[in-house]
Amino acid sequence: MTDPNAIQPSALDQLPDRDPEETAEWQASLDAVAKAAGPHRAAYLMRRTLERAEAGGIALPKLLETDYVNTIPTAAEPSAPGDEEMERKITAWNRWNAAAMVTRGSKYGVGGHIATFASAAWLYETGFNHFFKGKEADGSGDQLYIQGHASPGIYARAFLDGRLTEAHLDNFRQEAGGNGLPSYPHPRRLPWLWEFPTVSMGLGPLSAIYQARFNRYLTARGIKDVSDSHVWAFLGDGEMDEPESTAALALASREGLDNLTFVINCNLQRLDGPVRANFKIVQELEAQFRGAGWNVVKTLWGTAWDELFQLDTTGALVRRLREVPDAQVQTYQTRDAAYIRQDFFGADPALVEMAKLLSDDKILECFHLSRGGHEARKVYAAYKAAVEFKGAPTVILAQTVKGHTLGEGFASKNANHQMKKLTVDEFKTMRDLLELPISDSQFVDGQVPYGHPGADSPEVRYLQETRAALGGPAPARRVHPVAPLPAPAEKAFASFDKGSGSQNVATTMAFVRLIKDLVRDKESGKRWVPIVPDEARTFGMESLFPSLGIYSPKGQTYEPVDRDQLMYYKEAKNGQILNEGITEAGSMADFIAASTAYATHGEVMIPFYIFYSMFGWQRTADQMWQLGDQLGRGFLVGATAGRTTLTGEGLQHADGHSPVIAATNPAALTYDPAFAYEVAAIVKDGLRRMYGEAAPGEDPDVFYYLTVYNEPMPQPAKPSGLGIDEGIVKGLYRFNTAESAGLSPVANAPRIQLLGSGTAIHWTLRAQKLLAEEWGVAADVWSATSWTELRRDALEADAALLRGEERVPFVRQALQGADGPVLAVSDYMRQVPDQIAQWVEQDYSSLGADGFGLSDTREAARRHFGVDAESIVVAALAQLAKRGEVKATAVKEAREKYGL
Repeated sequence: MTDPNAIQPSALDQLPDRDPEETAEWQASLDAVAKAAGPHRAAYLMRRTLERAEAGGIALPKLLETDYVNTIPTAAEPSAPGDEEMERKITAWNRWNAAAMVTRGSKYGVGGHIATFASAAWLYETGFNHFFKGKEADGSGDQLYIQGHASPGIYARAFLDGRLTEAHLDNFRQEAGGNGLPSYPHPRRLPWLWEFPTVSMGLGPLSAIYQARFNRYLTARGIKDVSDSHVWAFLGDGEMDEPESTAALALASREGLDNLTFVINCNLQRLDGPVRANFKIVQELEAQFRGAGWNVVKTLWGTAWDELFQLDTTGALVRRLREVPDAQVQTYQTRDAAYIRQDFFGADPALVEMAKLLSDDKILECFHLSRGGHEARKVYAAYKAAVEFKGAPTVILAQTVKGHTLGEGFASKNANHQMKKLTVDEFKTMRDLLELPISDSQFVDGQVPYGHPGADSPEVRYLQETRAALGGPAPARRVHPVAPLPAPAEKAFASFDKGSGSQNVATTMAFVRLIKDLVRDKESGKRWVPIVPDEARTFGMESLFPSLGIYSPKGQTYEPVDRDQLMYYKEAKNGQILNEGITEAGSMADFIAASTAYATHGEVMIPFYIFYSMFGWQRTADQMWQLGDQLGRGFLVGATAGRTTLTGEGLQHADGHSPVIAATNPAALTYDPAFAYEVAAIVKDGLRRMYGEAAPGEDPDVFYYLTVYNEPMPQPAKPSGLGIDEGIVKGLYRFNTAESAGLSPVANAPRIQLLGSGTAIHWTLRAQKLLAEEWGVAADVWSATSWTELRRDALEADAALLRGEERVPFVRQALQGADGPVLAVSDYMRQVPDQIAQWVEQDYSSLGADGFGLSDTREAARRHFGVDAESIVVAALAQLAKRGEVKATAVKEAREKYGL
């Protein structure tokens, strides 16, 4: 068994020692220090030496952890500009109103969080006063990812500067009346204020990284110079446990995103208790970020600690701070000086002597109040270091106390995340601590008052002047008036109307071909943002590599192995394709950044993200909600779709349910096109609605989800006749009748309506032929391009009826007068086509691929699920037999004939 304390061999052991004598001297010196001054002094010297080597550019492994002290010592802190006392007063008003807002709302039972902003107030206020650029600044201003639970503090500041009223604050979490404030940053609910939804924890940090990267992408491609924009992400230390929080740290450092700063509020508490009860979350995060290549700035202790560090001549204090677990630090926050003297200082003789020099008040000041995150000067120093650091992103680890200034009943209590109100006495204590001019008489009937110094007060003027100097209010979301994008040439879409003749073409290939034509458009071509998670060749997109290039901030520093081929792998600094590697989450974060550039940067971009349909919604549905909340626009494309189309891939690749998940998202328009011309028509309409001229009543802030297939099939010509394009967009149209298909049914033949979507249309058409030729049944075939849109239209019609308006659902209009029962078929679980069942007047039944997928041929899989042509025939006969239109024995005969 290996001795963990033994000296381990290193890569340097493989190199010859050119001067063994010199090496021995260095080693002897280290041994001598350890013997004479102790191992702690030896370790201290080694750390300082390694830091010096790193600063000098000497290639050595980086230290993953530093001492549990501030990265920037007090002596090196820059002086913050501005009026510190005025900023203290502004912060005090914001602390008060944030707590008052949640407390006043608690009587309605709507909830709210007080403790988070209380701990993070100076982290925000310092940024608002000195760093965060507004929308009128150069470029696009800064992008702020606000920690969701801190939203009351942001509302309080907007109230102080006149953007919100008392009525708004009193409607916190009460939105139904139309004048309310959403609980968290929700752009869809408050689109003039919030830019980025962040409270689904973990998505904020992931999105912030890709937003910073997309800013670089826009600049590199010459779309807009946003090099002055900085992305700030405010996060909780507990939030960092979410895997998405740290999923892209290496990307940020690899691409040198020094336009990005994470500010992690390390109050050592998550929702139910300590983040790392028996460990130290700050040290863990430091190692994680340093290991990923980030610049790390620790802001842990306030100025009250300076005296203690000066007394620490042996390093005992620093050692003790490093070894005390977080939960014990939290306990010190709530205990008296005697307990701290015994438990903290009593652990080391040197600390016992130090404690004799400290008063009880000094000990309580340090352990109860003095944290780096609560002092504007220290936060300013950290922020200044972050924005000035070049070559890598920065993370600021700011230690705070959760519930700071809210009183002993809140500070560091495990339950403070669930505590929604303060008592009147607690507010009065808080008032005195914050030195606010609020009299006892203002507490009417036990109601805590809001506080405001007046619209023309020095505090408000200072706040507004500092924000004006930084480019206007923040946070703020602006949608700058831009002309609708001109529609691409009709030729790009019309080329699909004639079909593919005898050539077999999968709808995935049709979509890619359409995109190849659209990116050549002189007006809008550069606006397309192709996004793919390392599956471009699977989807036939490799032809786009040499023409569009794959975005890389380094360009192409190597000669690609396929350089002599026509479709070689080309990377470029101004590349248009975002090829993210194997990360659906990262690709979705790309999509969100691109799809909201119209608001974030005033630049309309048209992203399309193509992915294995099984690995899109299933893995990243939470990000699709984030996309909808952020009012993103673009095209999500679920390729290799369906439960039976992927031969041999099996259960984990067989998507039979993504349209079900997509249907739950109100912002997602879900389509399952069967033919190439349908794909073209849907994309054309999507471009019109999202980027052109939306019709009255149409919401342009939507995104499209198209399922496309890898099954090459003959693509028919677009049927002639009125209403085809309308039917494609609304979700249903008649593709053919038995007569137009040339099947010549006998007079008065039993008739059935077959509805098929996606690749299932091809089995439906074959079933139509079998029904006519072998059973004397006339079947009409309908293409159901969107079961979900049909359902939504029907739901709107139902709602209209309740308002006294006469409106017939489109699905009922389309099928009106169609003879016989309706049988709906898709390559998804029956729940997908069953969405419309209650609005179909005819007898309705469905077939689908319910259950787990499996590996086999397409034909075998379809027979297994009972959705192949023969199964459709049997199901159709069964429907007709119920109505007495065919003999009951026909169903049994068909089953036997087809071996079902």
